[in-house]
Amino acid sequence: MERRTRINIIYDILRVIQERGGEIKKTHIMYRANLSHNQMKLYLAELYKKKFIENTDSDKPLIKITKKGQDFLRQYSQVKEFEKTFGL
Repeated sequence: MERRTRINIIYDILRVIQERGGEIKKTHIMYRANLSHNQMKLYLAELYKKKFIENTDSDKPLIKITKKGQDFLRQYSQVKEFEKTFGL
């Protein structure tokens, strides 16, 4: 079985958030993206820093995907489709 690359993990995290309506709890990200707690903390810190995600304004501690995060998802999906089309 092939290990996931850093970019695949970032894609998985953002995809999970998007699939849950754009807002999700941290623990749901951890389980649905199949990450350890430490992995999740490291990746979320990076995604916050790059402004791909942010905290919601609500009283619940939720994480939401930003426009920049959605743009990444869209572009990366196109790259994956390109690879698949050409058998790369």
